[in-house]
Amino acid sequence: MRGKQVLMRILITGASGQLATELSRILSDKQDLIKVYNSREIPNGYKLDLTDFPRLEDLVIKKRPDVVINAAAMTDVDKCEVEREKALKINAEAVKHIIRASRVIEAYVIHISTDYVFDGTKGNYKEEDVPNPINYYGLTKLLGEAYALSYDDALVVRTSGVFRNKGYTAYAYKTLKEGKTVYAFRGYYSPISARRLAQAVQELIDLRKTGILNVAGERISRYELALKIKEKFNLPGNVVEVDEIKGWMAKRPYDSSLDVSKAKKLLSVDFYTLDLGGLVL
Repeated sequence: MRGKQVLMRILITGASGQLATELSRILSDKQDLIKVYNSREIPNGYKLDLTDFPRLEDLVIKKRPDVVINAAAMTDVDKCEVEREKALKINAEAVKHIIRASRVIEAYVIHISTDYVFDGTKGNYKEEDVPNPINYYGLTKLLGEAYALSYDDALVVRTSGVFRNKGYTAYAYKTLKEGKTVYAFRGYYSPISARRLAQAVQELIDLRKTGILNVAGERISRYELALKIKEKFNLPGNVVEVDEIKGWMAKRPYDSSLDVSKAKKLLSVDFYTLDLGGLVL
């Protein structure tokens, strides 16, 4: 007679976000999920402001997850320039407290980071390349990485341009569908659908790797991406490439694309091919 399968307990922060939504979808039947949200309520979740550090640590320690996936972040690049204290608390200091609590219970941590830790002068950044953020968002995320990497059972996953129902990819689709013009910032990155990133993270849970790993899509310009969206969905709008976007407060790296050769060798899932079917609109 087979024994009862023991479910892995996984705590996910940022549970109402794009990545966590997809993680919840693919993990819910196989694992015991603890979903932590703040802004948008989700069923059977735990509402928690990540800047309430005592409650954050208390929740992690009391729930005793086997794995913590920190998918929460303040990702509005321009807002981070203005609300610096809030950005620092969410993107960096909260990580410190997640790590401190995880040490106590010996949980494995996967911390989601960004290509914006780089200045964009080079492109195709490898895991070992030296970060040099040019905006406050990138700086806070780099500090968060440092806290995560202070723990020897943590993996920092650097990614780029995650999309589902938000992000540039979703904006381009909606704008083109309305017959309007997409103004595409001249530059390159490595966009990935939330569902492909979630599939990669699912595999990484079992591999329990540590250090830094780039998990992102293939290098593409925002202009090229918008044209692909227009063609695939036969949309009426137009695409114009520009050097800067009116209203932006923060600098953006010109080429923040990530080299994902390590992840390609490590993972069996195809996370890197452009997945426009991952748009949920």
